Amino acid sequence: MGLAEGLALVLQPEVLTLWIVGMLFGIFIGSMPGLTATMAAAILVPLTYYMSPLAGLAVIIGCVDTAIFAGDIPATYMRIPGTPASGAAILDGYEMTKKGKPSLALKLDLLCSALGGVVGFTILIFGATALAAIALHFHWMEIFWLIFFGLATSIVVSRGTLAKGAIALAVGLLVSTIGIDIVSGYARFTFGSTELLAGVSFIPAMIGLFGIPVILRTLSKPEEIRMPSVMEREKYSLASAGSELKKHKSLFFRSSLTGTLIGFLPGAGADMGAWVSYGVAKRSSKHPEKYGTGCVEGVIAPTSANNAALGGTWIPALALGIPGDSITALVLGAAMIYGLRPGPMVFDGFSGSLVYGMFILALLTQVLEIPIGYLGIISFAKIYKLPRNIIMPIILLFCIVGSYALRFSMFDVGIMLSFGLMGCLMEMNKIPLVPVVLGIILGPMLERHLRTGLMKTGGSIVPFFTRPIAFIIFTVILLFVFWPKISALISRVRERRRIVKR
Repeated sequence: MGLAEGLALVLQPEVLTLWIVGMLFGIFIGSMPGLTATMAAAILVPLTYYMSPLAGLAVIIGCVDTAIFAGDIPATYMRIPGTPASGAAILDGYEMTKKGKPSLALKLDLLCSALGGVVGFTILIFGATALAAIALHFHWMEIFWLIFFGLATSIVVSRGTLAKGAIALAVGLLVSTIGIDIVSGYARFTFGSTELLAGVSFIPAMIGLFGIPVILRTLSKPEEIRMPSVMEREKYSLASAGSELKKHKSLFFRSSLTGTLIGFLPGAGADMGAWVSYGVAKRSSKHPEKYGTGCVEGVIAPTSANNAALGGTWIPALALGIPGDSITALVLGAAMIYGLRPGPMVFDGFSGSLVYGMFILALLTQVLEIPIGYLGIISFAKIYKLPRNIIMPIILLFCIVGSYALRFSMFDVGIMLSFGLMGCLMEMNKIPLVPVVLGIILGPMLERHLRTGLMKTGGSIVPFFTRPIAFIIFTVILLFVFWPKISALISRVRERRRIVKR
């Protein structure tokens, strides 16, 4: 029982066939704006009840891993994230497309996603128990500051002034308060609308903010309407992308490690892992001004982190039974029905064979992701290179379908269009869009941990600063946000000392 039995289960024809089908489905789902990896997992879980345990897990794991990567395809080509974890890909990936280098961006993205996943799942295999013990020390206060760190990152890495980034984040946080109050149960800011009781979903908001401005901007230039949607001046092979990655291997490993560490904290997941990794890479770079202009480093950092974070999310799930994000929660629920028993004895008996099979599947998925992802890049490149008068109606159709499919509600389509108009106004005033989306996604989590923490402490905010781990995270946030000013101050002090010595 164990690794050998897990490998034998993986090599069954049924498992291999369904596994590849799941990966192809993931490429399609991730490449369609609005059809997220979580949605794909939710669709597949009921279907897997009619399969053998490992075959069912193979379909879901293959689909989720490739969907996270594939979400970067529309983000890079059209500046419309396919999944929330792809939000950071628009910052430099789309800028590289504007320079005529989408091939380099996506092939770097593919290699970083696959290899980052290998790093994440390797850490999971060898360090699950130890890292889960660390996760037990993260309570409401620590996770509050971690979420706050993710929000602060979105302000710092967005193009424009900090003030405009803060305005955009405030808009997102205000939108996230709409709906049922998580503590009192009262409706907030719904204005009598029953559709708003569940809040504003970030999927239609994200599609509208990024998709509609692209469409309207294209329609405003009738002289370019018959031009190809994506111009590719240079073609790059996987080998040339690999050479670029080799030059930045230290950044790759740092970002993969950051993504894994963020992923193993309950509630964080790939979305926050990508943003924090991007922010850390920019702050530690010798040339931070290049980030957001189409630099290679800006592609490597978030795409290495988001797939690595998937391995991290499984650490608390297997060792403690606490899933790291919504996708892992769905997969863990299915695995428990098959006989998986999270906890200290997870590697014993049939549960252990299933876990080892999952480990093998996860690692091999990263290897197979390269040829299947390459196929996805080639296929969708042909679509996105169609003339703009053809591709823009298709993009609009998928924006509508993606928004409607979430809850089968035309109200969500209206939300998408409303946020699209808001996105146009924000772009006209050079206010970044990314903090709005991250505020809507992380706002409910931030409020829940803040209010729960305050209830635990009897309304005192002091423990948010005095608990050791919380204080360390808070200090890191201050250093992260104000590092340029601190660095400039240190430089001035050193310069004055040199003058005095002379």
